[in-house]
Amino acid sequence: MSKVNTFVSEPSSHHEERTRAKSRYFLTWRWHFYAGLFVVPFMLMLSVTGLVMLFDDEIEFNRYQSVLAVTPETSTVATSLQMENVQKGFPGAKVTQFVPSASADLANRFSISLESGKTLIVAVNPYNGNIQGMIDRSDSWYALANDIHGTLLLGEWGDYLIEIAASLGVILLVTGIYLWLPRDNASKAGFLKVRITNGSRILIRDLHANIGGLLSFVLLFFLISGLAWASVWGGQFVQAWSSFPAEKWDDVPLSTQNHASMNHGSEEEMPWNLELTLMPESHDHAAMLAAESRAMQDDTNIVHHVSKHTSAKLGIDEILDQADMLGFTTFKLNLPRSETGVYTLAANTMSGDITDPRLDRTTHIDQYTGKVLADVTWNEYNPMAKFMAAGIALHQGDVSVFNKVVNVLFCFAFIFIAISGVVMWWLRRPRDSKVLCAPPRFEHEGIWKVGLITIVLLSFTFPMAGGTIAVALFIDWLVFSRVNKLKLALS
Repeated sequence: MSKVNTFVSEPSSHHEERTRAKSRYFLTWRWHFYAGLFVVPFMLMLSVTGLVMLFDDEIEFNRYQSVLAVTPETSTVATSLQMENVQKGFPGAKVTQFVPSASADLANRFSISLESGKTLIVAVNPYNGNIQGMIDRSDSWYALANDIHGTLLLGEWGDYLIEIAASLGVILLVTGIYLWLPRDNASKAGFLKVRITNGSRILIRDLHANIGGLLSFVLLFFLISGLAWASVWGGQFVQAWSSFPAEKWDDVPLSTQNHASMNHGSEEEMPWNLELTLMPESHDHAAMLAAESRAMQDDTNIVHHVSKHTSAKLGIDEILDQADMLGFTTFKLNLPRSETGVYTLAANTMSGDITDPRLDRTTHIDQYTGKVLADVTWNEYNPMAKFMAAGIALHQGDVSVFNKVVNVLFCFAFIFIAISGVVMWWLRRPRDSKVLCAPPRFEHEGIWKVGLITIVLLSFTFPMAGGTIAVALFIDWLVFSRVNKLKLALS
């Protein structure tokens, strides 16, 4: 009798396990499908704008070759004279940044801020000091692609939408890997194989699954490194506690402005971990002496001394000489923007000045004394900041030509994954169907604990995804489930 019971119970147990596995598969597929509905348009947008940004230098040089190209000569004009010509050519404008030419056949660039608020790049021939032309920063293809890539041209709300898409992209990735990994004979048949003789639907499925599975870690890298710039996950949960503490600088007065104030528009030029760090201040000796003179009004020597030091500021030539002594080669020089502002030498992977993140360096110099107030290098970066410095160079394709070529291939692969997902849905849906045709439910009693814990953990790790899932479940409970119940009651 016991043998008979054992014989009967084994098929029942096997059937139960198959039912549970099928339920998990369809549940994961539904999560993958609904996440894909939101993510696919954004993946296409991010990949296309990413391609434009990868070829920023080539595109801008072709657009402005007559402005940027120069004929090399044997001697150059002092940078201070070049800057004087810029100030004469644009009276009332404020010079905010100097970028020395990267090669002998390129012009030097000065960034200026007009009274209207517009920011221009003025190209100057370093050999004769003449202005070659100007470029509106807001008119570059890179600026447009970068704005779309980061905000959809919608400001903060666009940033939130992209962060939701990137966060759901992680869920799309996790569910996709689960669907891709072999579980039974059916899934093993297409694992790491492309079946070209089994019809278009199977062919597209194999390409979509295998390319997505093999590039899953690459996609995860792009999502995480991109999310670190997002408002909520990056700004509130990651960047806030990864920022460089200004308190490390000994006896340095701090400004009320942070490093992000030196960025030009949407262009992220300062290192990620310094953006929220307060800037140091120069000692305004004229103001200090003026205060002393008010306390000692009878001493005419003090008053004379004040007037003598009011304009005692270091010029750009002296700072560039100091930059050379400090070992800077390719860099940007941000000029003081107030009487207590500082000269800032910046060479970092974030703005594409250098390609080796270990050479990242940001140095602040007192505009009156030339004293180095603060010097932040790779050694001062915490682990997350090091990941970002290295990651952003890889993300932008700045490390080498090979890095750029590989990133181009990745972009096209992500475009294919997104489009093939839509094609798979189109081929699967019934003809003339007017409904969404989501993967069907496969009901099974009980809760899939591993799946539930995974979704909960991902939701807490990426709060914008968690919030979106919570809203979707609430709408499903409030609206769709009740509509279905009403239909059943009326039928």
